[in-house]
Amino acid sequence: MSEQLSKPQMLDNLRVLLQDVFKLRREGAAYAKLSRAHGYVDGYMRSLLENGVATHQELLGLVSSVRNAADGPATTTVEPIAEEEFAA
Repeated sequence: MSEQLSKPQMLDNLRVLLQDVFKLRREGAAYAKLSRAHGYVDGYMRSLLENGVATHQELLGLVSSVRNAADGPATTTVEPIAEEEFAA
């Protein structure tokens, strides 16, 4: 019997994975350990997107809130760059 997780449970799992990544980075973990943790997060996020569980915006918001809790607020506001500026 397989037990399916609800969307809130899946997002909570992702939150824990992200907290682990930020903790490892703060602690100066070895590159291999940090890379593995990033891989888990990337794979989990991809699965959530591909299966329609979460949108890009939801995931960006979650990552932003966890990063903010771990490292504090961003130091500046980032504005989108117009496509015309890329051609220059």
